[in-house]
Amino acid sequence: MIISYQEFENVDLRAGTIVKVEAFPRAKKPAYKVWVDFGVEIGIKQTSAQITVHYTPESLLGRQVAGCINLGDKNIAGFTSEFLLVGFPDENGAICLITVDPKVPDGVKMF
Repeated sequence: MIISYQEFENVDLRAGTIVKVEAFPRAKKPAYKVWVDFGVEIGIKQTSAQITVHYTPESLLGRQVAGCINLGDKNIAGFTSEFLLVGFPDENGAICLITVDPKVPDGVKMF
């Protein structure tokens, strides 16, 4: 499916830094609760992410990642997910996060 550039511009992907991670035992599949700082204008948003195969909570803290912040909220096992943390599946389907290197200002929009 081909989309227009204008449609792509509607996807709000932003860089942010992971500031807090907790286990999420209520999730159906192994997951973490993750809080990401998207800068002064957007602030800190939370999400649930099935990223336990490749990452520990300690390895995630301080990591700069990409998130889609304009999909609306979603209730996941009683936890409000405010954005989508984005990544690619490896050969076994485990998620590998999209990261930013070198670091950029938190909240900057991808284009």
